[in-house]
Amino acid sequence: MENLDIVVLRTLRDWRQAGQRALLATVIRTWGSSPRPVGSIMALCETGAVVGSVSGGCIEDDLIYQYTKGEAAGSLLQGPPVNVKYGISADEAHRFGLPCGGTLELLLEFNPDAGALDALIAQLEQGQLMLRTTDLATGQVTLSPSAAPSALTLNAAQLVNSFGPEYRMLLIGAGQMTEYLATMALFNGFAVTVCDPREEYRGAWSVAGVSVSSEMPDDLVQSFKPDRRSCVIALTHDPKLDDLALLEALNTEAFYIGAIGSRRNNEARHQRMIEHFEQTADSLARLRGPIGIYIGSKTPAEIAVSIMAEVLAVKNNVPLPRDMDVAHAKNAQQTPPNDPGAASCFIQR
Repeated sequence: MENLDIVVLRTLRDWRQAGQRALLATVIRTWGSSPRPVGSIMALCETGAVVGSVSGGCIEDDLIYQYTKGEAAGSLLQGPPVNVKYGISADEAHRFGLPCGGTLELLLEFNPDAGALDALIAQLEQGQLMLRTTDLATGQVTLSPSAAPSALTLNAAQLVNSFGPEYRMLLIGAGQMTEYLATMALFNGFAVTVCDPREEYRGAWSVAGVSVSSEMPDDLVQSFKPDRRSCVIALTHDPKLDDLALLEALNTEAFYIGAIGSRRNNEARHQRMIEHFEQTADSLARLRGPIGIYIGSKTPAEIAVSIMAEVLAVKNNVPLPRDMDVAHAKNAQQTPPNDPGAASCFIQR
């Protein structure tokens, strides 16, 4: 599943290139609780078709009625951007399905230029982070590249929204757990690449929409060129495949780099890298392991859930409590005397 913003923009472009009237709605302010964060977008076609979302559905329904059937339908023809607010009163918040106290404000842009949309999409598809600036008086749009993601900004004259390329996930190893994790990543808008030079694993791959490579993992990391919207996760338990790829990833700006394994395996990995690859504790500080949040997971599916949750937390800049970190949580538990601390191929910890 593609990044939702790109899907919205591409669909809106196609409508406009086909000569259809349409609007772009952007969440520009929220007060209290709101279903969607600031910067969220949706597009509405004159036919009533909608892509993207700004709420749980009720506001979308109102926009469809107002701008395709109601008195405001003619405004889809022309005009500068307009602001609309939802949830100003308790009754209205209830009507539109907003949480108690929730209010949000939208900016509606009518008939965005198809050429500007096409230019924006082309840059995003090439991996360029872009700023889209809308003049509030005229609706005219200008585009400019950006070096880093930024929050939406709004003043009396213009709206500036940041659009980035897809988040990417590179998974090393094509085993069963990788299939679960890849599926979850796709549904969360990541473009997923799986690398495994072992035919016996790669040949059984069954998840559609994933790029599968037979290259050696360290070579693929180099060509993958992880950036600040990328994560690299090693899942093979095989140092010959994992270690060099992880070291390559540590030389990039990837926001998440980690490897599966027990605490003992993680300690052994660090020791190997220090002894054989001239690494230090500081140079390995970004290497996560054991990966995932602690939910007592044992099966491949549950472990994949815990890993995906941690990836999303890091992506969203949410610090995880220490009692959810696998290493700290496991260290806090009393290890049974007959537990050798080793992990089977299915046990993450």
